[in-house]
Amino acid sequence: MEAVLRPAEQVNLTRIARTFTIRTREGFVENFGPALVSRAGAAAPGVRLCFLQKTSKESASLRDGSVDLETGVVGRTTGPEIRSQALFRDRFVGVVRRRHPLSRGRITPARFSAGRHISVAGLGIDAEPIEDALGQLGLEREIITTVSGYAGVLALARASDLIASVPERHTGVLRAGLHTFPLPFPTPEITVSLLWHPRLEADPVHCWLRGLVVDVCTAAR
Repeated sequence: MEAVLRPAEQVNLTRIARTFTIRTREGFVENFGPALVSRAGAAAPGVRLCFLQKTSKESASLRDGSVDLETGVVGRTTGPEIRSQALFRDRFVGVVRRRHPLSRGRITPARFSAGRHISVAGLGIDAEPIEDALGQLGLEREIITTVSGYAGVLALARASDLIASVPERHTGVLRAGLHTFPLPFPTPEITVSLLWHPRLEADPVHCWLRGLVVDVCTAAR
């Protein structure tokens, strides 16, 4: 209660010695981590960032303090007390290896759905809109295999004829060397947000770090 109600105070970031744990999905560190670590180190040399892999959407780690910040899509499983701030909008894109049949010619919903697809298990960013959009067209894609993260999905796409569907901004670095194309049907955009527990709302160093994450994600467009 004291942490929540304490008024904001000015701090000397150069004298802070503190470690923050940030839980994210694959792709976030690869795309935004270098700038975040560099800018945090320049402003607060004693601050250390520890990145953990996010494998579920539960909020227990924010509640018990084992995680200071996390990124994700706010949904039904997000704790009602959890604070959030939008970081960026994202959309799903299709990804195949270079010289894949879908890397040439016009991609139609029928061509897309006729291929063999990879799915991401426990996806923090909901992929159901893809199934819904295909269903409205009377089409269905065949999921050949399921992988736990974006890196594994894209590794399979890189070495086979399988088709991946992943968030565009979230996987920019991971998709290097692959052929990316817009999905041939409309799907709603998603909002990736920064999440934290309200007891840290007034913490001046935590507040600074939240602002830094927002700035880095906003600049990386």
